[in-house]
Amino acid sequence: MKKNKKKLFSLAALLKLFLITSMTAANPVNTFRDNGDSKVTVVYLTNDTFKQMIFNYEKDKEWKYEGTTPAIIDFYASWCPPCRQLSPLVEEIANEYSGKIIVYKIDTDKEKMLSERLGITGLPTLLFIPVKGKPQASMGFIPKETIVKAINDILLVK
Repeated sequence: MKKNKKKLFSLAALLKLFLITSMTAANPVNTFRDNGDSKVTVVYLTNDTFKQMIFNYEKDKEWKYEGTTPAIIDFYASWCPPCRQLSPLVEEIANEYSGKIIVYKIDTDKEKMLSERLGITGLPTLLFIPVKGKPQASMGFIPKETIVKAINDILLVK
């Protein structure tokens, strides 16, 4: 009986790994992380998906947010210590405000052209995008309380 239980557990773990891998392979924009009992979804953007989902800077000269839900974009690099420090806070925010805001991440090393086009010169940079109005940026590490205040004041989400 114990042997069958072990096999069943291993099979369930493999199935979960396969499902997560196949979901991210089929849709590379979404990455799913299992943080205990809850799943956090953070959307990773490329230059092309940014133009589709956020702002098509090639088509529009004036800012026009393509989304219908307030958003935060975390511009980061894997080598950046403050980015690694901010990342868990961004994921907490994504979990806590799930359904109210969308949290995006852009790897500035992989998306150099996009980062240059948007004028990202320091890391980490958080871009707060309200549904209406212009986005506002914050550069450098900021504490969670400051992110929550920006969500309330800029994104108008409580």
